[in-house]
Amino acid sequence: MKFAVVLGTRPEIIKCAPILWLLRARGLDHFVVHTGQHYSESMDALFFEDLGLEAPRYNLGLGGRLFGRQVSEMTRATFALLQTERPDVVIVQGDTNSVLAGVLAASKAGIRIAHVEAGLRSFDPEMSEELNRVLADSLADELLAPTETSRKNLLDEGHDDARILVTGNTVVDALLKMLPVARARSRVLDQHGLRGEAGYGLVTLHRPELVDNEQRLRGAIEGMARVSAGGLRLVFPVHPRTKKQLIAFGLEARLGAVRGLLPIEPQGYLDFLALQASAQLLITDSGGIQEEACVLRIPCVTLRENTERPETLRVGANILAGYSPDALTVAVQHQLQREHQWPDVFGEGHSAEKILARLDPQNQA
Repeated sequence: MKFAVVLGTRPEIIKCAPILWLLRARGLDHFVVHTGQHYSESMDALFFEDLGLEAPRYNLGLGGRLFGRQVSEMTRATFALLQTERPDVVIVQGDTNSVLAGVLAASKAGIRIAHVEAGLRSFDPEMSEELNRVLADSLADELLAPTETSRKNLLDEGHDDARILVTGNTVVDALLKMLPVARARSRVLDQHGLRGEAGYGLVTLHRPELVDNEQRLRGAIEGMARVSAGGLRLVFPVHPRTKKQLIAFGLEARLGAVRGLLPIEPQGYLDFLALQASAQLLITDSGGIQEEACVLRIPCVTLRENTERPETLRVGANILAGYSPDALTVAVQHQLQREHQWPDVFGEGHSAEKILARLDPQNQA
């Protein structure tokens, strides 16, 4: 059996890594199509290197385009590759434009589609990823849901239960394997003077709903200023999109004036994982980091009004703060005071095995 894995962003690289490790370990024919949706060549190369992955066979280089043009060009290029390679199954993960292009191309080519992380729903029609999730699930042959909540969402939408398998989340597989590596190899804590008893919070912001909105981005900076003034040092790897918007809105000086806030360059996977694992708290607008915080048992505050990871809210690992500086301050204090214990909600780290058992039952370990 021949597998194609279509991906395009750094979170997809992380979550597809356990599947790629297993395909390689079992000697199964496979290749990767990287759409280039996240188009920082050095950062992408670093993620593949950190995760011990071979470079993608195909890199389309189609980042930095508006939605319609990007999806169209990704679909066309991926379709041509699938016609040439003729894999038996195309694997996509998540809810990005790359996922949408991958399922459109595979559907048109008549190739079996497996959607990893199927069934996530924010129930927010204004969230661009929500459309991608729904369309991907509608076209996929195999709906590989990370949790029972995701499975219920799919059943509520009328999907056939026979197409659904609850696998757990591959982010757990990746964290369990890579956390010891990150702790052994990363020097990021020493480089920034972060070792010691004082502790720090880790901040990531990148979603268009936040960073492309001047009022919301300004509010996030004000909220960070209040949190750091309250005594929690904050470390802020500044995403390229966020940096661009800080400059566009004239907010760089305000960010630089926040005492107790350390802006740093974007980090590779191992360095960022080391930063996460040693943090007291995570402040983010990322979906994947909500999951990672939950798995690592680091309390999380999410700067959004909804989340497609409601499991993190139910167990208390995460809290939604919206975009208000006041709400952020209250949420941070609440999360800093809670115990770092909650049930596992994303599985125990065997998701890739379950996925491949479903897709290719003849080739088991």
